[in-house]
Amino acid sequence: MKILALNALASIQDKGRFGFRGLGIGTNGVMDPWALQAGNALMKNELDEPAIEFALGAMEIQFSQDTCFCLTGAIYEAYLDDTRVYGYWRINAKAGQTLKLVRPLQGMYAYLCVQGGFDIEPVLGSASTNTKAEFGGKDGRFLQQGDEITLKTTPHTPLPVIGVARIFSDNDADAHNVIRIVKNSEYDCFDDASKMRLVQQNWKVDTSSNRMGYRCVGDVALKPIEDISMGSHGVAAGMIQVPPQGQPIVLMADAQTTGGYPKIATVIEADIGLMAQTRFGQHCRFELISMEDALEARQQRQHYIERIRRYANDN
Repeated sequence: MKILALNALASIQDKGRFGFRGLGIGTNGVMDPWALQAGNALMKNELDEPAIEFALGAMEIQFSQDTCFCLTGAIYEAYLDDTRVYGYWRINAKAGQTLKLVRPLQGMYAYLCVQGGFDIEPVLGSASTNTKAEFGGKDGRFLQQGDEITLKTTPHTPLPVIGVARIFSDNDADAHNVIRIVKNSEYDCFDDASKMRLVQQNWKVDTSSNRMGYRCVGDVALKPIEDISMGSHGVAAGMIQVPPQGQPIVLMADAQTTGGYPKIATVIEADIGLMAQTRFGQHCRFELISMEDALEARQQRQHYIERIRRYANDN
C-alpha cells in the first residue's frame, strides 16, 4: 500500500521490543496495546502483528492489492473511496481503492491492521519503530507521504464483514477519564495530602506530552514528606514519576529506560491504553486499587480479546 497524503504522526508498531532495557534499548510498541490486539484478533492474525499507528491528523492510503483491514483504537471519520468505514469493523478492500482517514472523533491513537500483517523486518525481535535510535518499522522513522508498505504475501481470502464492540461504549464517557493505578515504591514518601490529591483532583494531560510520557497538570502539586534524592534507576511504561515541581509524568511506550524521580504509583496494565487515548488538554482522574484488582482487570481485558478472536474465527 502507498501513503498518498499524511499529516498525522504515524509509525509502524507492534506490542514492543522486550528484553533489552538492561542495555538501554527501550520497549517502544503501540500506545494502546489492547486496541492492537483487538484489531489483530478481528483479522485472524497473531495478536502481535505490527500495525500502522496514527494520531490526531489525516491520512490517505491506496491499497496495492486486495486485502481485508480494520481500524481500532481512536474512533475516526474514515472512508474507503466514498463508503463510510466504522471502527472495529472488518472490511474488504480492492487493489486501487483509497482509505481516507479524515479526523479523529474520539481518542488519540488509532490502528490500521491488515489481513496477514505487514511485511516488516524485525529488529531485535520486534517491528516497532524506535525513532530515537532510528531502527525498526519503516527505516526507523515516522511514516511520510509517498512511503510504500508491503503486505505479507499471504493468499487473500475475502472475509465476511463483521464488527465487534469496543471495550468501552460511547455512552460510558466518564470511564474514559478514570485511570486505575497501584502504589509504587515511593508512594509512602509523599505526605497524606499529596496522596489524597493524587486520586481526588483532576489532572489535565499537558500539550507537551508525547509517546515518551504524559505530563499531568493539577491545581495543587504533589509534595514528598522530605526532599527525595535518588540515583538513576530502571523505569518502565505506566510508572508515574513525580519531578521536583510536583506535577506527575506517566511514562508511556517510548519511555526512557532509567530515571531518577520518585515513583508514586503505576497505571495498571489494563488501563494503559485508556491513558494513551486521553487527548492532550483533556482531564483524567486516578483511582487507587489493589494489586489483586489490577490482575483481575487485566484478565477481563484478555477475555475481551479472546471473545473477539473466537467470534472472528467463527465468521
